[in-house]
Amino acid sequence: MMNSRVVRSVSECFIKPLGQAKESNLICHLTPWDIAMMSLHYIQKGLLFKKPATLVDPQDFMENLLEKLKHSLSLTLFHFYPLAGQLVTQKTQDPPSYTIFVDCNNTSGARFIYATLDITISDILSPVDVPPIVHSFFDHHKAVNHDGHTMPLLSIQVTELLDGVFIGCSMNHTIGDGTSYWNFFNTWSEIFFQTQAQGLEYDATVPISRHPIHNRWFPDGCGPLINLPFKHEDEFIDRFESPKLRVRIFHFSAESIAKLKARANSESKSKTSEISSFQSLSAHVWRSVTRARKLPNDEITSCKLAISNRSRLEPPLPHEYFGNAVDVVSTAGFTAGELLEKDLGWAAWKVHVAVANQNDKAVRQKLKEWLKLPVVYQLGVHFDPCTVTMSSSPRFNMYGNEFGMGKAIAVLSGYANKNDGNVTAYQGYEGEGSIDLEICLSPDAVSALESDEEFMEAASVANFLH
Repeated sequence: MMNSRVVRSVSECFIKPLGQAKESNLICHLTPWDIAMMSLHYIQKGLLFKKPATLVDPQDFMENLLEKLKHSLSLTLFHFYPLAGQLVTQKTQDPPSYTIFVDCNNTSGARFIYATLDITISDILSPVDVPPIVHSFFDHHKAVNHDGHTMPLLSIQVTELLDGVFIGCSMNHTIGDGTSYWNFFNTWSEIFFQTQAQGLEYDATVPISRHPIHNRWFPDGCGPLINLPFKHEDEFIDRFESPKLRVRIFHFSAESIAKLKARANSESKSKTSEISSFQSLSAHVWRSVTRARKLPNDEITSCKLAISNRSRLEPPLPHEYFGNAVDVVSTAGFTAGELLEKDLGWAAWKVHVAVANQNDKAVRQKLKEWLKLPVVYQLGVHFDPCTVTMSSSPRFNMYGNEFGMGKAIAVLSGYANKNDGNVTAYQGYEGEGSIDLEICLSPDAVSALESDEEFMEAASVANFLH
């Protein structure tokens, strides 16, 4: 029944920053970390809210909500002005050069879409798997970041359900990483709250708790313009189509994660440093998924983790740094047989070492190598179906964004960057160290995972219908 219903677009407009930031007269240059994202998809994350229980006039509620969302978004873009810009490629033949940057002027701004869908919150959250209709809650479906030359770098879609509202955000990944994304989202929510309290006449001087830092960081001897060794976008853009996947969210309570951490540290018997909670959970998922995939004993597998380089640089970059500072670290490759013969502590230690080795020296060495031979990440190349890739972070403030409707009841993502073995970490609804993992695997592997006693002993079904 749900598959026959489609999202209906009601209205669309473009939102520009309210006021003009001095820096917005400048070109926003892209760093190696930014450029490497060019062939990946936009970041697509969003929040599902219940409509207020007592609505005298539902139409009036939505009209007021949309007006406030647009106004507060305009105020937020004043601080996050690159999101209202456009990608530009500049080429010259003599001397030969190929550079990509963000023009923050003379653009349409961020897209804002209002849409409706005649289903309920229960239709979204009751199925075991995340239903494919959720992909329709986001604009820029299947768009890659390079499309930001002609598409908005930021698009907000507000989808009204029969009893709920979903606010989905598609943000160009060359402009920022997950830390930047949630800093933007948190600030938008903060400004929404303040404008709601103060009235819609509030101007661009609304105070915010965390000001984004737009001065992009480049390694020594690099930038701000990077000359790329390409003649045409076809040399580095690949439009990846994900295979048939099941997407299911599993919940891990703080108590369950604490047990995994204690077990991992006990089994590893390391006396030098402690394996963290998330490293222990990642190793548990890596081993469980490898079992579920039924890989041959001699098949090579590894565990990859997306981590922020902000705190790893010396001196460190501030949390408010707006841009990409994310990197992917990986354990060494091990045969599936070896991984499953060893215990959780062994696997967790391998994950721990991969993270611990990502220090200032390692970060700068990677950048040095990239500058010699620039690489643009390709989903189908850099993430193979024998690996497990842990992305996002449960540390991001996801449930602190309210937009006048109280606490969200679920965090959901779109089609973007989903591949066999991709695991997206979300803050657990109840907080207190709990984590939700959105796991993408082949249908057979998910079925095997659901029947895996060791995996399910630590996990539980994510229950968003609070």
